[in-house]
Amino acid sequence: MTILIRPAEPTDYETLGDITARAYLNDGLLAFGDDADWYFQELKNVAKRAAEADVLVATADDRILGGVTYVPSPGPMAELARPGEAEIRMLAVSHEARGQGVGQALVQACIDRASAAGSLTGLVLCTQPTMHTAHRLYERFGFTRAPERDWRPVPGDDFTLLTYQLTL
Repeated sequence: MTILIRPAEPTDYETLGDITARAYLNDGLLAFGDDADWYFQELKNVAKRAAEADVLVATADDRILGGVTYVPSPGPMAELARPGEAEIRMLAVSHEARGQGVGQALVQACIDRASAAGSLTGLVLCTQPTMHTAHRLYERFGFTRAPERDWRPVPGDDFTLLTYQLTL
C-alpha cells in the first residue's frame, strides 16, 4: 500500500473527524467520557483545527486512513509549544489501517515540515499514558520524554498527559 500524506480538504473533514473521535473513544483513550463529551466534539471538529493549524491526512486508494494536526508555532491550537517549537496534535489512524505504517508516515510528515521551516529547534506532543503503541512510535523517531512538561488538561483532575519532545 502506498500512503500519500496531503493537506486535508473540506471534503475530508467529516471522515477525518469521525476517524479521530472514534479512535480515541473506541480505544478507551478518551479520559473524559462519551460522544457527548466536549473533547469528543473537539476531535470531530476538523474545520476548526484546519482554520488554526495544518491538518494532514493519510490516504491510499482515495481512502482516508488517518490524520494529524501539525501546529507550526504557538497559537490557538498549541498546548505545549514554546517559541521555536512546532507541535503534533490529535494523531489518529482508522482501526482498519493500523499496523500498516500510517502513523509513522504522519509523524514523519510533521518532522519534515518542522525541519523544512528552518527556524524551529524542536517538535513537541502530548500523549495519554495508555497510548503505549504511540509512545513506541515516537521513541523510534527520537522523541524523548520530557516529564517536566507533563500537564493536566482538566484543572483539579488527576489525569495527566505525558510530554515528548524532539530536538531538530
